Amino acid sequence: MEKKVKIGVLGAGRIGKLHIMNLCQSVPNAEVVAVADPYLNDETAEWCKGLGVEVTSKDPEVVFGNKDIDAVFICSSTNTHADFIIEAAKAGKHIFCEKPIHTDLAKIHEALDAVEKAGVKLQVGFVRRFDHNHKKVHDVVASGRLGAPHIVKVCSRDPEGPPMSYVEVSGGIFLDMMIHDFDMVRYLSGSEVTEVCAYGTVKTDPDYAKYGDVDTAICMLKFENGAIGVIDNSRVANYGYDQRTEVHCDKGCVQVSNDLDNQAMISTRDGVEVAKPTWFFLERYNDAFITEEKDFVDAIVNGTDVPVNGHDGLMPVIIAMAAGKSLKEGRPVKLSEIE
Repeated sequence: MEKKVKIGVLGAGRIGKLHIMNLCQSVPNAEVVAVADPYLNDETAEWCKGLGVEVTSKDPEVVFGNKDIDAVFICSSTNTHADFIIEAAKAGKHIFCEKPIHTDLAKIHEALDAVEKAGVKLQVGFVRRFDHNHKKVHDVVASGRLGAPHIVKVCSRDPEGPPMSYVEVSGGIFLDMMIHDFDMVRYLSGSEVTEVCAYGTVKTDPDYAKYGDVDTAICMLKFENGAIGVIDNSRVANYGYDQRTEVHCDKGCVQVSNDLDNQAMISTRDGVEVAKPTWFFLERYNDAFITEEKDFVDAIVNGTDVPVNGHDGLMPVIIAMAAGKSLKEGRPVKLSEIE
């Protein structure tokens, strides 16, 4: 039997529980041995134990100090990510970290330096790369079958907005929402972004403006390979979770639509009826979460590179900062302006 990778999880909120459940139930060569969360309650501790996780604590040292643990999943709040990466690297543990690594570039570089010095693996949780639809678009473009990319389009709209308590501390739409799409355009185009021009407005709730944020945004982008791109985001799409990508190339175009609740199409004299898009990210990307977890564990077992590395974690943050600067100053911003 293949040796299992022993894992400690930091953070047992919504995303942490998702990873814990997947690792315990859907990743055969993974074993979650400890979970730590400063807000851990009895209910969550019992839930973990029901999945076979014996050690639960409010102290992250049960993870960092456990010599049997091979890898750490960092699913805690964003402001803890970089420090936890550094601690995990010092402890010689491989690292999976949810996005973003941090909202401060100096902290990100400090974390990446610690990873390189320790010689451990770091994978960043940009889950959309592992979605069957978006991966197909990437694979077709990367194969060269359609020639060079000309236009890259990403549409990402949530079915409902986050609570204002989250908006207040999130870092804004570019860092907490569109950051996934900044990663996606790099992934689909096979090229780095060089310039961003952002537009934003408040259309669904005036309270966004209180926190210097917007709920509706468009970014136009330039790439090193000469392609151009556009991303549109809305925090509220009443018809459901809208996740579409497209790349137009020399010899054709590849695009994907939404996953629907079902594929039935009902046609009558009154019109054509189809199901709504799958409701939200936990439903839409559930299989993708499992795939990214398996790929991370496989990279440890086989000694191979992780599919989404520290550089991939850094670049979307830089793009997001350029977008924020563009929106504030009303002009295109080159990534070289962000330090």
